[in-house]
Amino acid sequence: MNAPVKVLVTGGVRSGKSRHAELLLADASGVTYVAAGPVYDDADWAARIEVHRARRPDTWSTEETRDVAGVLATAAEPVLVDCLGTWLTGVIDDAGLWEAPVEQVEAHVLGHLDALLVALTGTAEQVVLVTNEVGLGVVPEHRSARLFRDLLGTINQRVAAACDEVHLVIAGRVLRL
Repeated sequence: MNAPVKVLVTGGVRSGKSRHAELLLADASGVTYVAAGPVYDDADWAARIEVHRARRPDTWSTEETRDVAGVLATAAEPVLVDCLGTWLTGVIDDAGLWEAPVEQVEAHVLGHLDALLVALTGTAEQVVLVTNEVGLGVVPEHRSARLFRDLLGTINQRVAAACDEVHLVIAGRVLRL
């Protein structure tokens, strides 16, 4: 029997990466779906979340938490984390660090990332993580956007190194890297 696979699914916004990640676990009888981002009081955001919820089978449970490491450490079924970009936003939001010195933000985020990676490599369950690929465009004008882009690039590299496979989704098409 092969060891469970850990897959990082990356791509642009609305590329189809969440749908692809869900399909990777479609045959699992139960899945823990980790919604790792902040909750916005916004009708468009709520509608987007509802579309994601409606696609998931009734046998999947949902954890709305930024404690991804905790979920992975105690997982007893496959886990889908959607997504590392919103997780990063929540980690910075929760600590109120958007205007803090870069070194302070990096230390905080990398501490959370280290815990996530320990749990990811330690779990015996199949894990699919979704993230955004944000470094393909122009250099953002605002400091917070540059900080986010740089930190997510680091997160993506380190999580990809801990995964068995990386899938790039563009326009609904999947390239296995």
